[in-house]
Amino acid sequence: MAYRPSKKLRKTLLGTGAVVVLAGLNAPAALSFAEDQYHAYKIAQPKYKARYGSWERVDIPKDYRTNAIHAALLHTGKVLIVAGSGNDQKNFDAGTFDTVLWDPAENTFQKIPTPEDFFCAGHAQLPDGRLLIAGGTARYEVLDDKVERAGGGMRVKNENPDKPLKLKKGTVFRSPSGVEYVAKFDVTVPKAKREFEVTYFKSGQMKPWKTKVTASEQRVFVEAVKDGVEAVAPEAAQYEIVGLKGKEADNSYGIAEKITMDKQDFQGIRAAYEFDPTAEKYIPVDPMKEARWYPTLVGLEDGRVLSVSGLDDVGAILPGDNEIYDPKTKKWSKGPFQYFPTYPALFLTKGGTLFYPGANAGYGPADKGRDPGIWDLKKNTFTKVPGLTDTDQLETAASLMLPPVQDQKVMVLGGGGVGESKKSTARTAVIDLKEASPAFKPGPDLPQGTRYLNSVIMPDDTVFTSGGSEDYRGRGDSNILKAQSYDPKTNTFKEAAEPTVGRNYHSEALLLPDGRVATFGSDSLYGDKDNTKLGKFEQRMEVYTPPALHRGKDKRPVIGAGPQAVQLGKTVTFKTADADRIATARLMRPSAVTHTTDVEQRSIELALKKGKGEVSVTVPDDATLVPPGWYMLFVTDTDGIPSVAKWVKAS
Repeated sequence: MAYRPSKKLRKTLLGTGAVVVLAGLNAPAALSFAEDQYHAYKIAQPKYKARYGSWERVDIPKDYRTNAIHAALLHTGKVLIVAGSGNDQKNFDAGTFDTVLWDPAENTFQKIPTPEDFFCAGHAQLPDGRLLIAGGTARYEVLDDKVERAGGGMRVKNENPDKPLKLKKGTVFRSPSGVEYVAKFDVTVPKAKREFEVTYFKSGQMKPWKTKVTASEQRVFVEAVKDGVEAVAPEAAQYEIVGLKGKEADNSYGIAEKITMDKQDFQGIRAAYEFDPTAEKYIPVDPMKEARWYPTLVGLEDGRVLSVSGLDDVGAILPGDNEIYDPKTKKWSKGPFQYFPTYPALFLTKGGTLFYPGANAGYGPADKGRDPGIWDLKKNTFTKVPGLTDTDQLETAASLMLPPVQDQKVMVLGGGGVGESKKSTARTAVIDLKEASPAFKPGPDLPQGTRYLNSVIMPDDTVFTSGGSEDYRGRGDSNILKAQSYDPKTNTFKEAAEPTVGRNYHSEALLLPDGRVATFGSDSLYGDKDNTKLGKFEQRMEVYTPPALHRGKDKRPVIGAGPQAVQLGKTVTFKTADADRIATARLMRPSAVTHTTDVEQRSIELALKKGKGEVSVTVPDDATLVPPGWYMLFVTDTDGIPSVAKWVKAS
């Protein structure tokens, strides 16, 4: 039998070995090496994993490594990872748009043809299990010192009531002084509106009717044909559309308020698609009326989806023009008018109102749309709520509806100052929306000021948080290699195993059906402490296994045969040999996450009744708590060990 030293002796040898090496080499690098070796040894021990959990890198074949900007869990158990152009203008200019479909169970990958640049789009789960994705990038920004040609928004007018005006990308507009500007995109202007005005003589006889025509318009971004300030047009003017003849020329023209050499922001697109998890492809649906870049899409209790905010087709933040998608008709209609900064966190609450905790992901003035409050969609009223501190540091904050959703509590975690501010806060806060006069109350602080924190609801009603950075986009080597688990019952954080990959801007995390947490992406501005080397997009994936799965990986409760469809207010029964030790049951909505914003995830408590060889669960009879769609059904035993999820469809 081979000799094995005792635990005490192994620890002593490890420490002695480190000292001997240090004495021999007398170098700081040796100390660092010894510390790293000891840390690797420590976190690999079963007792450590059973207390703190563990991390594991995912082996991704080179051809499938991508810049993860968006991640969504599908009811097939696969994860849709969407890059679009991936914050890479070379990809954008080449028309190279990327989507990868990852199967965590088999660790297999496949490329999905991507028809538009979905970089910085919005997304939401639909009742039938498809994923709605809308908006994205029409044009990358050009900073002030890089602008070579004057540009701005051109309102194209059509006074012809008989047919729309269709102009191709490259159409030229000529100013009264002869300066020419070119359209950067195709544009279609609807037919003008024709109205008939009928009047009568005193005798009652009808007068000859009059026809009133109101011009229609559509906006397009234009850029000067030539470089230089000579093309700047600071005053409003009417522009001739070059190439049109006859009546078409008489009925059509452009109007621009001003054309400048100012910074040209990212611009959005109107395109919308449904991703079909069964066919594994994008399917086009009607485009939005407004172009949107950085929009939030939030599912409503009737299965429709509200699209909110974003930068429009000329790079201006939308003033409040929101719209609603109906998955039955595949069309958009006008929504209630309300202003928000881009990527606002909006949560569907009991009764159908939306709660805005003030958390958002980053475009808009510092003094507008930053106050948290309750938005009543039917009345279109917004009621502010008090109590939140550090309200100047809500950009890039994490937020979520705490589990279970019946408690109607929302938490805000960390955040930073507007734009490229160095500010970050360790503040957390919780609001109870069931109170007569809801107000935020302080929660426990994070270990340090944190932007871009990823937060994931777990089957045991805790919240796993990880990563982030202290400064804007990880500047100054400020990525935070820490993780914590928040317990809503005790209002405390508990330390978790440390990730090995930093995550800041453009990172995501989501719960997998096997109870682990997958993390993706990160887009550091710089790659060193002195901010001298440009950062690289983080393409490694890392998966966290929580302590419970280490304590009881062979003792997980199993959900057996039962219905795949569940109705609100109804009770359904599932076979299981573990009924006696099952303590809780939860429906967990799959995530669709980007830019620290995941308004999809929610955990619903199910009433539980145990029988011989079976458990019965009752779904709440309230679509504002349980919006229609696919859910993961988890059961957790008395030791906090969760099952593997069973997919069910709630309606």
